[in-house]
Amino acid sequence: MKKVFEKIISGIITCSGFLTSVVILLIVVFLFSEGLGLFSQKTIEEGYTLVVNKSNPVEELNAKQIKEVFDEDVTNWEEVGGKPGPIMVFRFEDMQKYFSEEELGPNYENATACINSLVEKNPGIVAFVPEEFAGDDGFSGKRLKDHTISAGEVFGGNEWFPTATPAAQFGFMPLILGTVWVTVFAILFALPFGLSVAIYMSEVSSARMRAILKPVIELLNGIPSVVYGLVGMLVLVPGIRKLFHVSDGASLLAAIIVLAIMILPSIIKVSVTALEAVPKEYEDASLALGATPVETYLRVSVPAAKSGIAAAVVLGVGRAIGEAMAVMMVSGNACNMPSLFESVRFLTTAVASEMSYSSGLQRQALFSIALVLFLFIMLLNATLNFFLKRNKEG
Repeated sequence: MKKVFEKIISGIITCSGFLTSVVILLIVVFLFSEGLGLFSQKTIEEGYTLVVNKSNPVEELNAKQIKEVFDEDVTNWEEVGGKPGPIMVFRFEDMQKYFSEEELGPNYENATACINSLVEKNPGIVAFVPEEFAGDDGFSGKRLKDHTISAGEVFGGNEWFPTATPAAQFGFMPLILGTVWVTVFAILFALPFGLSVAIYMSEVSSARMRAILKPVIELLNGIPSVVYGLVGMLVLVPGIRKLFHVSDGASLLAAIIVLAIMILPSIIKVSVTALEAVPKEYEDASLALGATPVETYLRVSVPAAKSGIAAAVVLGVGRAIGEAMAVMMVSGNACNMPSLFESVRFLTTAVASEMSYSSGLQRQALFSIALVLFLFIMLLNATLNFFLKRNKEG
């Protein structure tokens, strides 16, 4: 009976491990398929095209140029590689500004002819119209070439505007830099302080003090992130605004401080466990050789516990990169290039704030962001394992 029971338990464990592995594999495959799908899509909004006069030498525009033209930041064709001359922007919604209802017809059956005449009469025009009204053989305009979204435009672009027309802007650069900055500075603030507290708890403090600090650290570790965000929004953001005399305290600095406080308990808890696992004989031998307690902590205990401390750092970085709610509440959530007192948006907050209403290209772009986050964590773990393995072999 005992052997049968052991076989059942062994089978359950094996099945659980297999199912877990399959689920993780499916999630990764789905993430890659959705995330990479963005780079097979066209720049111009689906179902539409850009049309210019046949005499215009311009053959194509990239996403950034299209936005600048339709935002009227660029007003001369010479600025985008064409002949000198003013640019006339036309959208399909503007039809009734140029043509009467009688000219267009009750069901816009004359729209193609109207667009054709407008494009033919205006050498500097660029028209954003449905493909069905610019595809006839008799159409005298020239359709600009559309190209697929490139990795350079996505990872090198500095503007995130996924709902823009005619061409959405999927610049990940502000999101990636914001995430990297807030993570790096949060770790730089939290690691020295967290490691110091861990050394104090494991090496210096009395048993009574350790018994008081341990539940406090565990309590801080269990506080929901939205609570940190709420306190930061009510206390930290107004404090930054008054202290530094800025228009709005919701900024990168506020996100760094909140995130550093959030990851402190995780770093302390794991580091304490790692330091307590160091054999007592190491420290006794160091003290017997004449080293001071501080020298022993820094040159014996900490190096001996480096793998556990590294795990604490990875845990902190993982939480920092993956945090969304708290930083969204204190950062302002505006997509700007990162600056200490400017409102910023991060990879996680972009997904959290936009996924509920996204569709089409915007949804695929958000999956691409999730893929970038996944690759960040995977690269971090691989780098850590490489250095730990090299140090162990050395």
